[in-house]
Amino acid sequence: MFTIVAAMIFFAAFLLAIGTIGWMFAFYHHKMTAALLFEPIPQDPPAVCHVRIRRPRVIRQGRRVEQSLPHGVLAA
Repeated sequence: MFTIVAAMIFFAAFLLAIGTIGWMFAFYHHKMTAALLFEPIPQDPPAVCHVRIRRPRVIRQGRRVEQSLPHGVLAA
């Protein structure tokens, strides 16, 4: 009896798997065909333009700018 039940469960699982694969082919065959016929986009290197922007710093006369860090930062 156990053998018959195990065989029936195995057969039902096999039919479910075959049915799922058949359903996927039925509903997604157009997507599979499109994927198989797809021609990849050519990977030519793009034209590269190098742009250099120069912004010279303005030096103010008569005013000194302090660029040191605060002492509390160095103590940490």
